[in-house]
Amino acid sequence: MPALTRPRRLVPGDRVAVVAPSGPVPEDRLKAGLDVLRGWDLDPVVAPHVLTGHGRMTYLAASDRQRADDLEQAWCDPSVAAVFCARGGYGAQRMVDLLDWGALRAAGPKVFVGYSDITALHEAFAVRLGLATLHGPMPATTDFLDTARARDHLRATLFAPESTRTITGLPGVAPLVPGRARGVTLGGCIALLAADLATPTGRPSARGGLLCLEDTGEEPYRLDRILTQLLRSGWLDGVAGVLLGSWAECGPYEEVRAVLADRLGPLGVPVVEEFGFGHCAGALTVPLGVRAELDADAGELRLLEPALT
Repeated sequence: MPALTRPRRLVPGDRVAVVAPSGPVPEDRLKAGLDVLRGWDLDPVVAPHVLTGHGRMTYLAASDRQRADDLEQAWCDPSVAAVFCARGGYGAQRMVDLLDWGALRAAGPKVFVGYSDITALHEAFAVRLGLATLHGPMPATTDFLDTARARDHLRATLFAPESTRTITGLPGVAPLVPGRARGVTLGGCIALLAADLATPTGRPSARGGLLCLEDTGEEPYRLDRILTQLLRSGWLDGVAGVLLGSWAECGPYEEVRAVLADRLGPLGVPVVEEFGFGHCAGALTVPLGVRAELDADAGELRLLEPALT
């Protein structure tokens, strides 16, 4: 699996766009998140339909066309250096095929930040643009607003990526399967990765990759079903190593852990658990599409190149 094109780091004064490709955005949280970005000496602009809402489907931020247009216009604006997703939720898969990938490719590489449902877009940007992205906190989410550790790690990754080349898991990180492995980082929300199978923007395999997995609200038997689907499809064949993030509201962790060990242990590759990314307090920012080395015993992911140029 080849490394992907890395966009340039941010500098003070950069204009950044905030979009809502998935669920509706609370206005008070959005305003607070914009204040944080301004405090970083960035110039945030909000896409036109972030607060529009969808008349019938209240779980969507706006219509599929409106959400796609917002992302496309933000990306193709030459004055915009980065695109932040306001939050996750649900809906990215509904709009991803409406994007003009030729136009996005012509606009050149930019920083793209998000997690959760945004996994569908991380995969699409990797497959269609060959672009490295950031799996990290989003401006209208609780963790971004309430947890300095999450904000600080994202900010360091954006402005001084050489300072975050070694990512150490949060307290509790431990080897589920010991060992070291090298590969290119990929992944995100496990339910979205499974839902992407056989779609135009889903990659055919995780072969050669360091796979980052997390989720929220999936009971142990459902995680078992998702992992079994990934195994049966051959998608996990040849994966180099696995990083496991948070499993918020997925049931007692010992039950979740038993599923993860049962399904992933037989792969025979290093697996680290409770690394601290995704739906958890103080979530780390993990670059996707970057060459790295996983040391499961030390609980570290060492990037072989900075996340951004």
